Amino acid sequence: MHVRNRLIVTVSVILIAAVATVLFVLNRSGPEREALPATEAGEAGQLVRENSRRLNTVPGSDVTFVEFLDFECEGCRAMYPAIEQLRSEYGDRVNFVIRYFPLSGHFNGERAARAVEAAAQQDQLEAMYSTMFETQGQWGEQRVPADATFRRFAVDLGLDMAAFDAAYDDPATVDRIRLDMADGRALGVTGTPTLFVNGERLSPRSYEDLTSALDARLEK
Repeated sequence: MHVRNRLIVTVSVILIAAVATVLFVLNRSGPEREALPATEAGEAGQLVRENSRRLNTVPGSDVTFVEFLDFECEGCRAMYPAIEQLRSEYGDRVNFVIRYFPLSGHFNGERAARAVEAAAQQDQLEAMYSTMFETQGQWGEQRVPADATFRRFAVDLGLDMAAFDAAYDDPATVDRIRLDMADGRALGVTGTPTLFVNGERLSPRSYEDLTSALDARLEK
């Protein structure tokens, strides 16, 4: 085996092992949770809406992976490499959707969701989504507003800042986030990360549990 091939195999093994460790820790400690009040759901309870934010779309695929997440949630940050690995393996066959679910105990959780949504309105969802998790250690678990930090991320991504600021401060952006939360509550979501595949809630104990769930849906 050539040196390059050995390196690829080694990196893949390390990544899979790391993902398995993360899922084991999450399974033992559970997702971050909070008590949520009852909500006048109305039409709430939809797992995916027409305007839900998609990390990718696969025409013709009826398999959809959904994550309810909080960008300030350490468990979501720990899950992030696993989701990226899934996307690299299944992104050509599976739709990946995110739903905002900032927890009230996270001071900047809703602000982060607003920043991601504002970036999504300029077709930069994935870039801001990744930035939030990759920088969480800089702004997470703090009791001071991170608005300036998130605005700097938008500048670094080259966004139209007038449009970003308008979307970030728009009450409609908060309404969209809270609709995601209402859907989550109606579906029984009480913490993050919470994962679904085609409407079935997952409780993975390993990375293989995630791939098995996707493989089973793809075989149908």
